[in-house]
Amino acid sequence: MSVSYFIPDLAPEDLHRCEEIVRRSRFIVSLAHTPTPEAAKSFIERIKQEFPDATHNCWAYAAGAPGQTSKVGYSDDGEPHGTAGRPMLQVLLHCGVGEITMVVTRWFGGVKLGTGGLVRAYQDSVRENMATLPLAEKVPTVELDVQLDYAHLDRLHRLLPTFEARVCAEAYDQAARVRICLPEALRGPFEEAIAGRTDGRARCTPVEEA
Repeated sequence: MSVSYFIPDLAPEDLHRCEEIVRRSRFIVSLAHTPTPEAAKSFIERIKQEFPDATHNCWAYAAGAPGQTSKVGYSDDGEPHGTAGRPMLQVLLHCGVGEITMVVTRWFGGVKLGTGGLVRAYQDSVRENMATLPLAEKVPTVELDVQLDYAHLDRLHRLLPTFEARVCAEAYDQAARVRICLPEALRGPFEEAIAGRTDGRARCTPVEEA
C-alpha cells in the first residue's frame, strides 16, 4: 500500500485566511500550500509586502511531509523570543498536514498580552485557520528508468498494476528502456520484484541520476 499524506487543497497563488481580535490586537492569519522552502519564503515575502504597516509578520513553515523537520523555518519578527514563530511551528508539525506555511500578521492594539498570552494567541490563530482548511491527499512519487531485455518486457508490464505504476516514456535500442512513475514508498518492493522476474538483469535508475 502506498504512503500518502494530506496537503492544503490550494492552487499555487491561492491562500486560506482568517482574522480575529485578541484584546484589541488584530490578527490576520494567512496560509498557503508550499511544497518547497523556496515557495514558503516567497509566500512569506508576499504577505510582508501586502501588510508593510503591521507591527509583526510572524511566520512558520514545514515544507515536507507531516512531522518532517528537515524543511522547516520560523520567525518571531520582533515579538519576544519564543512567543510566536516556534509555537506556530509546533502546531504545524503536529497538525497532520504537510507542505504548509503560515504567516500571522499582528497590529498591536495597546494591551500587552504577556509571554503566555502571546503564545496562546499565535497558536490559537493557527489552529483556527487550520479548522476550515480544505485538504487534498498527496502520494509522493518517483520516476525510474528501467533498462531490460526485450524478452522481459511483458513481465515488467504485468508488474505495473501491482505497484500502482504507469509508463511515462519508452525507448528501444539494443535493450528496452522504460520510464515509469510509481509511489515512492513502493520503489524498493518494485525493484526487488523486477529483479526477481528478470534474473537480476533489469537495471533501475532514478530519473535524476540517469
